[in-house]
Amino acid sequence: MTDDEILLGLALTVVLATGSQILAGKLRVPALIVLLPVGFAAGAMTDVIHPDKLLGPDSSDLVSLSVALILYDSGLGLDLRKLTRHHRGVVGRLLVYGVLLTFLVVGAVAPAMFDMQLQVAAMLGMILVVSGPTVVGPLLDFVRPSDKVRRILIWEGTLTDPIGGILGALTFHAVATLHQVDVGRGYQLGQFFLSLAVGLVGGVVGVALLWFTLRTLRLGETLGTLAQLAIVIGLSAGCDIVRDDTGLIAAVVAGLAVANIRGFDMPARRPFFETLVQVIIGLLFISISSTVTPASVVPVILPALGLIAILVLVVRPLVAFAAAARTDLSRGERAFLGWMDPRGIVAASTASVFSADLVKRGVTGAAKILPVTFLVIVGTVLLYALTAAPVARRLGVVKAAGTRVLLVGGEPWVVDLGRALRSAGLCVLMWAGRDEERETIKGTGLDLAEGDLLATAINPGARLEGVTAVVLATDDDDFNALASIVMQDNVDGPVYRVGPTHESHGVVAPYTGGDILFGRSLVRHVLAERYGRGARFVAQPATAPLPPEHDTLFVVRADRRLEPVTEKEETVPRDGDTLVLLGPAPTHAPH
Repeated sequence: MTDDEILLGLALTVVLATGSQILAGKLRVPALIVLLPVGFAAGAMTDVIHPDKLLGPDSSDLVSLSVALILYDSGLGLDLRKLTRHHRGVVGRLLVYGVLLTFLVVGAVAPAMFDMQLQVAAMLGMILVVSGPTVVGPLLDFVRPSDKVRRILIWEGTLTDPIGGILGALTFHAVATLHQVDVGRGYQLGQFFLSLAVGLVGGVVGVALLWFTLRTLRLGETLGTLAQLAIVIGLSAGCDIVRDDTGLIAAVVAGLAVANIRGFDMPARRPFFETLVQVIIGLLFISISSTVTPASVVPVILPALGLIAILVLVVRPLVAFAAAARTDLSRGERAFLGWMDPRGIVAASTASVFSADLVKRGVTGAAKILPVTFLVIVGTVLLYALTAAPVARRLGVVKAAGTRVLLVGGEPWVVDLGRALRSAGLCVLMWAGRDEERETIKGTGLDLAEGDLLATAINPGARLEGVTAVVLATDDDDFNALASIVMQDNVDGPVYRVGPTHESHGVVAPYTGGDILFGRSLVRHVLAERYGRGARFVAQPATAPLPPEHDTLFVVRADRRLEPVTEKEETVPRDGDTLVLLGPAPTHAPH
């Protein structure tokens, strides 16, 4: 390729990857649904984005390093403290049963369905055992199942990728050298445990280096991110030099350790790292799908649909129900586990690398591995994307719609506000620090958060699960201001605070940004004073006339979304909405 063609290919790959993800975000569908067809179409129309021509024969090594970064980032999101002992068992059984059953079933049916040798069918079966957090995560964000189902599926997807990668490498070497999968003498089993040991040792070394750079040297956010990139890439490359595909294990182990060892205190959101991972995912899918030609796909479409049906309707349900048997998961949760197993980036990358090498070695039928894997990825992602939400609703495993508010504060007016929000149809969770305030909240019947919840919420490494909006209304304006800043990245929704007493009050509050509830006329001390004089919070339909001397504080939409009146924006109510108002003290008619 000429220099101009290389520049065009690189630019086109980046533009297509970014544009596809933007389009998928606007359509609210997993990016894979757009990336794979776009890459396939671009590869059919031009060869300038073909990775082998852009990067040469070493493109597979770059793919491996890129996948290691993706898995490290996924490992950072796996908090062992949020996965109970029983659910860890479910994850372990899903991994073992899923790998074994998928490998055996695909290996048994693929020779007849695709007219390929048993060795090639075994390679295909091992490639298709992996799922992946890059696909499962966006699907679950859209479906919003219960927290325990989400954790189990994310853990399974993250851990199955490196295991599948290693097993795929072992199967590849067996097919390429012996032309048979030799398991009778325990050779492959020993090779697997040797690879696992190399990956674990590499992970330990990576954790030591990360501790030194992040804790001992105390690098800031920018240098700390650069250090993580350098360590993960160097670690993965070093492990792969010693033993093929062990870098994936090392990357996941390092991510898991950083997420769970006290002292690292990684922030829950890492904008630069997350953006980098998204770019890598887009580039990989565009590049890999461009290598699949229409001529290779057409002959295997019908048998690939049959294989998808077997994986979705037979293999996955059997694996899920066996893994979740005799656990505290409900029947609906078990059924949903059986309806979520899309294939993703690791299946695509391993198929691309292994099939190309086997074709070069002259293994009959190896050319079918990549197009079949491509169709299985597209088919499973498309099927689950279209059906996961209605299936989850039918099974009753979807979180309740609407806003779940964490109301922080324990003064009488704050408790009364919580009651009014609950009467408007919202799920309200309250937190207060003083024992007497907590007892008062319990007496009202409102849900009371655990005592350490707020400490967890303001921890940079924590995520406040289940809460979609926070209202900070304590009697300390500086605390409200600081907490509103710290909690922004830990909550899946907005964080609001009541206004400080006056502009010059406090050390931090007057100078802190963020949206102020109710505007400057209804700051904290005004709300408390009006409540002390008898004013009360009430909820009424938006269609009812607004009573005199009542201030609108919140609008609860018909779908139970909370929209507050703030300093920057006044919310307009619509039919079907409910208003939360602050009115004067009720007057009693004279006898």
